[in-house]
This record gives sequence, structure tokens and C-alpha cells, in this order.
Amino acid sequence: MDAVQSILNRAFSYLKQQTKGPDGRLSATRLDDYQLVSYDLAFCAAEVRAARSMLQVAEGRLNDEHFPFEERTAVLFCAEIIENIRARIQPRYREYGLTRELLAETLETQSVLEFCESELSTLRYVELGGMVLSQTAHYGEPELDEDKAIMRETFRDFATEIVQPLSESIHREDLIVPDEILQPLTEMGCFGLSIPEQYGGLQPDTREDNMGMIVVTEELSRGSLAAAGSLITRPEILSRALLAGGTEDQKKSWLPKLASGETLCAVAITEPDYGSDVAGMKLRAEKVEGGWILNGAKTWCTFAGKASVLLTLARTNPDRTLGHKGLSMFLVEKPGSDGHEFQHQQNRGGMITGKAITTIGYRGMHSYDVFFDQYFVPDCNLLGEEAGLGKGFYYTMAGFAGGRIQTAARANGVMKAALEQALRYARERKVFGAPIGEYQLSMVKLARMVTLLRASRLFTYAVGGLMDRGEGQMEASLVKLFACKTSEWLCREAMQIHGGMGYAEESAVSRYWIDSRVLSIFEGAEETLALKVIARSLIENARE
Repeated sequence: MDAVQSILNRAFSYLKQQTKGPDGRLSATRLDDYQLVSYDLAFCAAEVRAARSMLQVAEGRLNDEHFPFEERTAVLFCAEIIENIRARIQPRYREYGLTRELLAETLETQSVLEFCESELSTLRYVELGGMVLSQTAHYGEPELDEDKAIMRETFRDFATEIVQPLSESIHREDLIVPDEILQPLTEMGCFGLSIPEQYGGLQPDTREDNMGMIVVTEELSRGSLAAAGSLITRPEILSRALLAGGTEDQKKSWLPKLASGETLCAVAITEPDYGSDVAGMKLRAEKVEGGWILNGAKTWCTFAGKASVLLTLARTNPDRTLGHKGLSMFLVEKPGSDGHEFQHQQNRGGMITGKAITTIGYRGMHSYDVFFDQYFVPDCNLLGEEAGLGKGFYYTMAGFAGGRIQTAARANGVMKAALEQALRYARERKVFGAPIGEYQLSMVKLARMVTLLRASRLFTYAVGGLMDRGEGQMEASLVKLFACKTSEWLCREAMQIHGGMGYAEESAVSRYWIDSRVLSIFEGAEETLALKVIARSLIENARE
């Protein structure tokens, strides 16, 4: 991994030189000339960080009964990503500022080649696949302290006993999340995971608790991504935005209601013409006596119907040349609704309307197109009040920082459910007189699936630990990129193991695959995250 990292460092340093503007700073225009190599480098960086997380855990368990599994998955993953990285770089090595000689000296030494040849042999895959099928493999659970272990067990039972029996009907009938799920989660304090205790939440006042959020999110997503695993995403985003920029009165007013589940919320950021390009947003907010009048449209507002408050980004300064500096954040109140459409008219005539967008998956939450027509928002609902003017972009970033690590946890939960189903089917389904899991190709598939799930989970937990120490913002983007891409592949393989039954709507794996597809799109689309966040940051911070 050190050899691979040295190649990546050299490439990032080269791109830094190539993308400098006349002022010596990184030029976005010049960086766009290197989109493909930047995109590939972002994935390379994510894979290396994931590998280091696996190696660190394996090294800490040398005398543990599960060490053979830890070692096997760690070295298999390292060997696979060396080959992945070599395959990405070799065809365009000059575009990375590299030479054939340098690649040969680092990624093609005798020791590296022998390592990959040995660890990627069919025998090694079959060995690991056999461990998984025989249940001798401790194939997934990262170690937790006692409190988090109890939390994981509690929410796992809830997902199994309550969420999973309802998940198929919610998906197939396109239902809203029912009270049978919402009410118990409210009582369990689920909506207060990211809210400090002083405001009625479960998070310690003195530090963040991303690990708790990760554990809960994984288990709920294992039950259903849309009907349970994503329920705490929006409270997480809104609470982080409030903690970053809200006045003390706003925090005292809103955070306890969010923590208790009394107030359900949604986020209205994306617009029909602008998604990840937040600076281009044009929903207008015009100052009037006592507040603001909102006019315009938002889209992909997940849970906007059921929600009674929308965290809404709007342009408070009409000068479009200000970009993101002309944006502010509002807490827009409305009545909650269970329908696929909603409409609310204020006493003064303003109106807000919404209509659910028909989607192939991720059903239960419902994402809406929302329209504001002369909709009044009082001054007290401007986030940060007067001091928050022009700071909406920064509050958005504060809100979404936790959303990325939580999305990685959601991806892990979906993968976990898909692997469980695949293993069950592989053991039970017989073809040509033997369970399909006993065939070599099935064992190879299962070995890769369990390895990639293990890599994603350990990476996620490592980043959660960093974030609890006030670090890890870049790593949160890296793990989101890696986990979401991995989830789509793993769920596809679980579906494939089921054969024709995997394509049947009655089979849960078909839902896992469809739901996994959305993960690389929301909370930062894969391409934008790789180019505008990860690659840009790594290039800017590279040594010259």
C-alpha cells in the first residue's frame, strides 16, 4: 500500500502543477481538462484508505480466533485494488505525470507481482468462499464497545421484527413510511442521534457520536433503505445546520422537537436546473416587513410531504454574480401530509405545493417537486437570523458533512441484507444435484462480496472514529464514494446468485439492487463528489 500511495502522491503533485492558474491557485477550468484521471484517482485514493483500515484491524487481531478470516479478506482486497489501480493508470500513465519505468519500479516489482499472483489465485477465493459458506467466517461485525454493541443488537432486532415484514409492501405499493415504524423509532430516540443532550438528543454535549449514528443506520438500512435507514438523514442534516449557524433561540426551539420526533423534516436544496452546483441556485427570497417571500421551485425533496419543516436554500441577494455568497437558509413550515401530493395556502395568500416523483426504487420516503408561490417565512425562521444572511451555502456544507458518512452506513446496511439473502439462497438452492454455493464460481462471488462488504464497513467505522475526534471530513467523502459504488456491485451479484428469482419483484434482492442504485446519486453525485470535492482537495493539498 505504501508503494501504491507513492504513485498516487506523484500523480496528485503532477496535476497540481498542471492545473495552476495565473495566480498560483488551482484553476477549476484547467482541472476540468483532467476529469477522467481525477475521477480515477479519487477512486484509487478511496480504495487505498479502505485497504489501510482493513490492515489495521487485521494487525490488531493476530491472536484472535477470527484472524484467518481477517487476514484472508485484507490481503485479498489489497491484491485486488493493486490490480484495479494498475489497470486504471497504465493506459494513460503520461496523463498522470508518470513513466513506464516508475510504474515498473513500484507496481510491477517481483514482490508485488508475486503477491498479487498468489493472493488472487482461484484457490484463495475458493478457500475464503468455503469459510463463508461453512459459517466459520466472522464475516462482518466490526468490534464495538458495550454500549454500541447493545445499540446494534437493539436496532437489528427492530429491523428484523418490524421493518423487514413491512418493507416489501411499502416498496411494491409505493406507500409512505407507516406509523408502525415511525412511532417505535421515535420512542427509541432515533431522531435525536445527532442532537446534543442539552437540546433533548442522545449525542453527548462535548463531542459528536458518529459511531452511534453509523451503527443505527446500518441496521435500519438492512431492514429497508427507504422505510427506515434514511429516516434519520434529514434530522441529521438539519440539526448539523442548526448547530453550525442557528441562534441559541433557534436551537432551543427546533432541536428538542426534532429529537423527540414531534417535528419531521425534509431538505429543499436541489432545483430543476441546479443540483450539485449549489452556487447557481435561484429560488428567490424577497425581504418584506416581518419576514421573506419565497418564489420558485425545488426538486428531489425527500420526505417533503410528511415533513412539517423544510430546510430550504434560497437566494436572498438578487445579484447572481455573488454566487453562493448570495444564498441563505430558511426553516419553512408547512402541515405534514401522507399523500403523494400536498398543497397548503397561508392566510395571507402564499402557497406551497408538492407532487411525489415516480421512482423505480427508494420508495417509502417519496421525493417531491415543491413549488413556492408568494410563500411567507418569518424573520425568526431565517437560519442565524440577520447574521445568517449570505451564509446558506456554508450551513448546507455543515449539514451534508454528516450526510456522507451516514450514506456510507446506509450502503453497508443494504449490502449486509443482500449478502445475507445471497448466502441463504446459495446454501438452500440446488442445481444439478448440489447447492449452488458449492460450485466454484459461486464461492468466488461470495468471497469477493464478503471482502468488499468488510472493506466498506471497516472503512466507515474508521472514518466515524475520525469524525468523533473532529477530523475526517475528506475521508467521509472518500468512504461515501467507495461504499455506494461497492453496494451497487454487491447487490447486483446477490441478485445474480438468485438467478431468475432475483429478477422477481417478490424477491427482496431485487429491491436491494434497485435501492442501491440511488446511493451513488444522492448526498453528492458520484462524479461531482469525485471531481469537485475529493480530487480537488487532494490536488490542492499535494506536495509540489
